[in-house]
Amino acid sequence: MSGLRTGYSTGACAAGAAKAAALALSGTGEVTAVDIPFPDGTRHQFPVAWVRRSEGCAEAAVRKDAGDDPDVIHGSLILASVQFQEGTEIKFAGGEGIGTVTKPGLQVPPGEPAVNPAPRKMIWEAVREVTARGVQVTLSIPGGCALALRTFNPRLGIVGGLSIIGTSGYVRPFSVPALRVSLKCALDIAASCGVRDVVLAPGNIGERAARHHFRLTAEQVVQVSNEWGYMLEAARNRFENILLIGHPGKLAKLADGGWDTHSARSASALAIVLRIAATLGLAVNRESPTVEGLFEPLQPPDRLLLGNILANAVRRKVEARLARAVAVLLPNMNTEILGADGDLSPWR
Repeated sequence: MSGLRTGYSTGACAAGAAKAAALALSGTGEVTAVDIPFPDGTRHQFPVAWVRRSEGCAEAAVRKDAGDDPDVIHGSLILASVQFQEGTEIKFAGGEGIGTVTKPGLQVPPGEPAVNPAPRKMIWEAVREVTARGVQVTLSIPGGCALALRTFNPRLGIVGGLSIIGTSGYVRPFSVPALRVSLKCALDIAASCGVRDVVLAPGNIGERAARHHFRLTAEQVVQVSNEWGYMLEAARNRFENILLIGHPGKLAKLADGGWDTHSARSASALAIVLRIAATLGLAVNRESPTVEGLFEPLQPPDRLLLGNILANAVRRKVEARLARAVAVLLPNMNTEILGADGDLSPWR
């Protein structure tokens, strides 16, 4: 998006804080700013909010600037505490507000603090510009436990706080690639946990309906947001069975090949449902501003007929893209089934 300001990833801020702490620990005078290397070969400077020294330890803070991205950590302090240790290794630990990985399938093994490989490398390079000695770097984000509830972390099995993430060091506003990385992590976890029959849902409405109608494990339902094309391709060969479940206001768009269902980037589903209703000769509420409202005046048999034909159209379009069988279930806002198509037995 042009005109929007790029910011810095949590990992880049952590690297800046770690370098500032390492400088303070090594006896450098007052540290008010640091510059660090980025993966693309450039260097960027970070203001240091504060530095504190104690016996054998130094801690520094950098305030995260995510630019114009709606990052929940924007404005938070990223803290790094550094202390020397034997040898030459740099070890990582999680302090307040840093989550711990509890499930396989992520880039970091279970039991480790949720600091991804790219940020670890950035921190390593930043600290190595100061000292070749062995150090332990403990990262913290005050308030991170509460902020984590507004992220994907609880769904990914990262407990107790936030993740230190980022691959490039930058945060680009409204980044679809960043969203896709988070979404695909849930697929990775499902596969690593032995899920064979996965459920893909746009969001909470679909997931709530899935858990109402089927007995599912925590990892079995994967939310895909609006990234249907990307997530269907990512799931294609990883699971024995795939069920798409979501409100027809979203999933109907797939019937016309709308693989990105974001309202700003896709056509309304109303026209698709109206077209199918017309072919069936059904008297839907054509003045309704919502897809669910189209179904309301119909008698239960006609409502189910429209829902089933719509689900069939979605299923056939997805199967044509993936060259494999899927199943589709369309609930309304109250989790009641409007229609379904395909074999649902793997989830019953």
